[in-house]
Amino acid sequence: MADSELRREELFSTYPLTRYGKGQIILRPDEEVTKAIYIQEGTITQYDITPAGNEVILNIFKPGSFIPMSNILNDVPNRYFFCAANPVAARLVPAEQMVAHLRNEPDILIDLLKRVYRGTDGLIRRTAHLMGGSARSRLLFEMLNAVCRFGDEDTRGVAYLKISENDLAKRSGLTRETVNRVIRELKNEGLVVVRRNIIEFPDIAKVEAAIGIDL
Repeated sequence: MADSELRREELFSTYPLTRYGKGQIILRPDEEVTKAIYIQEGTITQYDITPAGNEVILNIFKPGSFIPMSNILNDVPNRYFFCAANPVAARLVPAEQMVAHLRNEPDILIDLLKRVYRGTDGLIRRTAHLMGGSARSRLLFEMLNAVCRFGDEDTRGVAYLKISENDLAKRSGLTRETVNRVIRELKNEGLVVVRRNIIEFPDIAKVEAAIGIDL
């Protein structure tokens, strides 16, 4: 663990540890934000509900993330749902103390900025696929993005991702039927291998190339 990570763990270990069960809503739209949530274990999903009543996943935060920093730094209301995607352990830091830490701890501020810019880059790429891509390219992008952030490798060195078609639909803004159809096409092309809620990517480079070709 890097010195900056050790310092961060040491600093935030003084705050109360709170645990959330899978599926538990942590923050709701228009709920007052008084604390920053520092994720130690698990992942938290940020999502919105469309006028049609569909859930759309906007972002997923991993351990080491602070949320919802936009609301804390800009003093604006929260507009989204934040939900525990799996069991979560987090430290709750009063908003004013979180701002003070950013002012006094350059390493923590730099880490936050790195995460913001990585997220912004992903958002820009996602927007490009939403505006100019097909259902196929949108789904390929979401799968590639997810496996790079949350995927693992098996003993053969093959990347895989534990995810359901329902979650892929929420991330890509596509219907589950469309996701199912596109995945069947990708299976036939040999780009993915699908087992129960697990998608394998025998050759990530081919998936990246497929996105470029499709656009």
